[in-house]
Amino acid sequence: MVDPSLLCRSLVLRLQPCTVTCGAIRCSITAFQRYYTTNKDGSNNRGKWFTLPPFSSTINGSNLGKQLVGGPKVSTSEMTALKWVHQCCPQLARSLIQKLFRLRQVRREFITIKSSENGGQLQESKLKRVAAKDLLKLGDRIFLPITIQEFPTEKQDCPCTDEELNYIRSLELYKDSAIIVVNKPPGMPVQGGIGIKRSLDELAATSLTYDYSEPPRLVHRLDRDSSGILVMGRTHTSATVLHSVFREKTISASKDDINNEKRILQRWYWALVIGSPRRSRGLISAPLGKVVLDNGKSDRITVVNNSQNMTSQHAITEYRVIDSSHGYTWLELSPLTGRKHQLRVHCAEVLGTPIVGDYKYGWQAHRKWKELHSSDLIKNSNEKVSKEKALPFGLDLENGSILGKHPHLHLHCKEMILPNVSQAVQTMQSSSDYDLSELKTLKLVAPLPSHMQRSWDFMNS
Repeated sequence: MVDPSLLCRSLVLRLQPCTVTCGAIRCSITAFQRYYTTNKDGSNNRGKWFTLPPFSSTINGSNLGKQLVGGPKVSTSEMTALKWVHQCCPQLARSLIQKLFRLRQVRREFITIKSSENGGQLQESKLKRVAAKDLLKLGDRIFLPITIQEFPTEKQDCPCTDEELNYIRSLELYKDSAIIVVNKPPGMPVQGGIGIKRSLDELAATSLTYDYSEPPRLVHRLDRDSSGILVMGRTHTSATVLHSVFREKTISASKDDINNEKRILQRWYWALVIGSPRRSRGLISAPLGKVVLDNGKSDRITVVNNSQNMTSQHAITEYRVIDSSHGYTWLELSPLTGRKHQLRVHCAEVLGTPIVGDYKYGWQAHRKWKELHSSDLIKNSNEKVSKEKALPFGLDLENGSILGKHPHLHLHCKEMILPNVSQAVQTMQSSSDYDLSELKTLKLVAPLPSHMQRSWDFMNS
């Protein structure tokens, strides 16, 4: 039988903090050792455990995301032991956690109340094996072997100099307890892959984690050469909510539900295109499919005219003309679905106006590209390039306007409206009878990158 006073004097072990994330509310829990466990015969054995905080009510991020885009009201979700360990300790490799469950090394605390000989009540604590799929009850504690501190974390932070760290942090547009938003520079890949040494998700883990033990998570994508608003979830819950919002937006638009006036997620891109569309505004609804080229070495997206012969995905884009000059047109593009290369293909193949700097889908137009006259270069003082100091990560942001021989891609996510995920989660946690109808939205605006700004200034000079 365990003496409560002894349990209270359990030795605290300073390990890497284990973070519990329940939406926007985040508390840092330092794991500790319990030196006393109770055997079946009531005797105490000395044992060391990595103890997680008690299970509390949690939120189903996927269901909340569906509700934010007009779905039915959701309630708190059930939680398995496996998910709770993942959520509490995101720094541990998933394969390690799954192995601990397979080897029956994960325990759950059971507390029973018994009457003592003098008529009082005594608490008896026992640790029993818990399976990965077992559902937790409020207040349940999970115990892991203390030796988990000897294992490496799932993903090591990439080395980052002070100059690089400051540069990444200078890209921040907005930050709260649930999300962090950056203005992605052109030329920086969002995710790692073959031939990619440094990606924004890696750098975010180094530079934008701050006091959170889990790194920011991507919830949508931007092409490597495009720029603008990129949203990341700071917690597991907020990332799941936003994943669901972006996914449900595409699903609802694909079902031709495009007349919904209250769109919880809206995005506006600016693009400079070669030529001018026939109409000043319109709606593009053209399915897209993937074509594999060069014996599987490369691929491209194209408009599918006959869906019976090729797998396709419904893609819808709204557009309007902002301004036209010198044979170029500034377009505002609003994707109602989120398909790969959707805006680039719709501009090139449907409107017949490829985006400046898009050599993949507008290569024919760029074959005829001619550098503007030197007199125009002299007139535009903004084209004077300073090469005194190179930017981190090998980025070239000082060249690439329409005044050069090889312009960069002129596609920028300039504005976005999305739900206030932090407020939504806090509202659900504060009351079981919550109401999200009056939920505020966030409006984000990202300034144009320097090469697009110079093109804009030249065309309006």
